Amino acid sequence: MVNSAEASLAAEDIVPTHWYNVLSDLSGVEEAAKLRQARPETRESGGAVTPQIPLSMYRQSMGQERFVEIPQPVREEYLRWRPTPLHRARRLEQLLDTPARIYYKYEGTNTTGSHKLNTALAQAYYYKQAGITSLTTGTGAGQWGSALAVACRIFGLECTVYMVRVSYDQKPYRRIMMEMNGAKVISSPNENSEAGRAALARDPNTDGSLSIANAEAFEHARQVERCNLSVGSGENHVLLHQTVIGQEAVRQFRAIGDFPDVVIGSVGAGSNFSGITLPFFHEKVREGLQTRFVAVEPEACPKLTKGRYAWDYNDYTGITPMTKMYTLGHTFVSPGIHAGGLRYHGAAPLVSAMYHQKLIEAVAYAQRPVFEAGLTFANEEGIIPAPESAHAIRGAIEEALLAKKERKEKVILFNLSGHGLLDLSAYQQFLSGNMTDMAASDELIAASLGRLPAMDDLGAAAR
Repeated sequence: MVNSAEASLAAEDIVPTHWYNVLSDLSGVEEAAKLRQARPETRESGGAVTPQIPLSMYRQSMGQERFVEIPQPVREEYLRWRPTPLHRARRLEQLLDTPARIYYKYEGTNTTGSHKLNTALAQAYYYKQAGITSLTTGTGAGQWGSALAVACRIFGLECTVYMVRVSYDQKPYRRIMMEMNGAKVISSPNENSEAGRAALARDPNTDGSLSIANAEAFEHARQVERCNLSVGSGENHVLLHQTVIGQEAVRQFRAIGDFPDVVIGSVGAGSNFSGITLPFFHEKVREGLQTRFVAVEPEACPKLTKGRYAWDYNDYTGITPMTKMYTLGHTFVSPGIHAGGLRYHGAAPLVSAMYHQKLIEAVAYAQRPVFEAGLTFANEEGIIPAPESAHAIRGAIEEALLAKKERKEKVILFNLSGHGLLDLSAYQQFLSGNMTDMAASDELIAASLGRLPAMDDLGAAAR
């Protein structure tokens, strides 16, 4: 832990009793973050789209109430491993010879090894209360699928996970973890779904994408009685649940008498970035601070830095309601980088709206510099980071080097959203010199954006 001041706080004093709703502190962007196209187009499969989240969970993430109470059964599960530690990366500071102070919030201490369990437990609880008996989902690198499998076991639900093919092959131990917790895991795309057949017809050798996996999971939910789709990022309720991370960090910083100038998180759709940053955004608004927020994404899937702010679908087949987001197009398939959790085609509507209003920043890095940062962090700080988290580390290193160049003190916080103990094959590829950067080409992005729905204007969509 950071020092004795933090250590003196009891877990019950640090772990929040409520989630923080950032919509209460936003003006001018909240509607863009909340709107859905009421009657989305459907493809040949047709049919009505039934609600996939309980009304109670929908209301809590769409309202203006600043704090939403965490159900006691969920908080009891949180207390099994929360609060997670806030560490200062002193050896990394020394290596970089920087005047910056670098801190990280470490979310890899639970059984799944990532932050995803924060929302998985909440969702499983609410679905159980609503009478749902099984959940299905798509997962990229497998962190979310693992978390949902654990949460479903705890709350007595069945679980079926569609795992993106490239990660299914690269990360077999995450599949085993899901199966240990009773989940059925299916490689995506597969021939047993309309979405899978469509994706394979377009490219039989496709690596798959989270968009395709979500489409297959959605089909599954529509076919199985009392089964609903659950997602691990993007939706407002998911970002809400993750704010336990940042709220704890705020309290831990207050206890040690320090506070960040810049808060950094990696971005797939935005759950771990939002979890660490949104409570600090609240502090910025409340106290008039100058804190910056930096989202780090891969060059292989640069939805914020190269995407378009447009109405788009969340799944490959276009059956889900449209949302306003920074997107590369729902048919975009990212190159098969090892940070599978960051390969989603769009950023969360809430994150997108904040980026569009310049409330947050974004930067993209190539795969090899990211793994170099991850290896450096492992050597200096003794934790092997997940490839997704290594993006945030790369961002923190760049900020620290900038502080050195400018000869300015700076307090940097990043979210170490999970460990990389199940990603060692990726590090092996990096160490062997066989890793490539695999950036998305401008032609690939342009082709996918060219297939965006015609409804591209917020006013027209809202009407």
